[in-house]
Amino acid sequence: MASLKEIKGRINSVNGTLKITSAMKMVASSKLHKVQGLIANMLPYEKSMHEILSRLLSDESGPVCDEYVSERPLRKVAIVAVSSSSSLCGAFNANVIRHFLEVAEEYLGAGLTKEDIIVYPVGRKMADAVSRAGYRSVGEYDRLADRHDYSESADFARGLIDGYLRGDFDRVELVYNHFKSSSSQSLVRETYLPFTSPAPACDAEEPASLLLKDYIIEPDAATVLKSLLPQVLVLKIYTMLLDANAAEHAARTVAMQEATDNGNQLLQELTLQYNKQRQQSITDELLDIVSGSLA
Repeated sequence: MASLKEIKGRINSVNGTLKITSAMKMVASSKLHKVQGLIANMLPYEKSMHEILSRLLSDESGPVCDEYVSERPLRKVAIVAVSSSSSLCGAFNANVIRHFLEVAEEYLGAGLTKEDIIVYPVGRKMADAVSRAGYRSVGEYDRLADRHDYSESADFARGLIDGYLRGDFDRVELVYNHFKSSSSQSLVRETYLPFTSPAPACDAEEPASLLLKDYIIEPDAATVLKSLLPQVLVLKIYTMLLDANAAEHAARTVAMQEATDNGNQLLQELTLQYNKQRQQSITDELLDIVSGSLA
């Protein structure tokens, strides 16, 4: 049985840990609200951009950017896999790393080799996992995991786009955690290039050829599409990084809350044990005194 001094030391240790977990929860929650604000401010802009782009691409008589939308024979693939650069966020990193490995194994099963799979790891945890698994990673992008710098995200996205247009790889996939709510994050796998856009919502009686009637296009649809499509692709990467970062902060908030709850429960148990042993010790001393006086 532990002595009173040992139990007191454990109580002090738990109290110190509770201060850390509570502070980390507050910091993660504050960062989550900040990222949510950035996403909320950007969603209307992104929605409008996608609507315009969808209408341009869905018009059969309009221009088509074949270099962005055409499927190619799959010889090489690039995977952008996003994790965090730090721990203490529950199963956040383990889940996305496992999902990335499943995606990579799927391509290996389709006949590609590890040399044909080019990985862009965002976050130190993902970079370490990619290295351990023996896949070829390109560059270090740890800063993108927790920074909200649009220019850095845009440079990263343009590098992906240029590599795809040069033929360095025939497909680009994104693997990350999507922020659904403060207590829920879902794994996402989506194709970044070749680009696919859902058809815009329209009335059933409205023919596809009339989709562009809402816009006056200058100088022409081809020029607008050629300029707009890369901007939408850049914006997609920035949105994805914000989404993954929000999911990370949400996961850390929940993990630190659970750690705090567990710490409080342990503290109650230790305090109860300390009080019981202290009471027993006092009782034993009183019995010794009484026994001595009677003798």
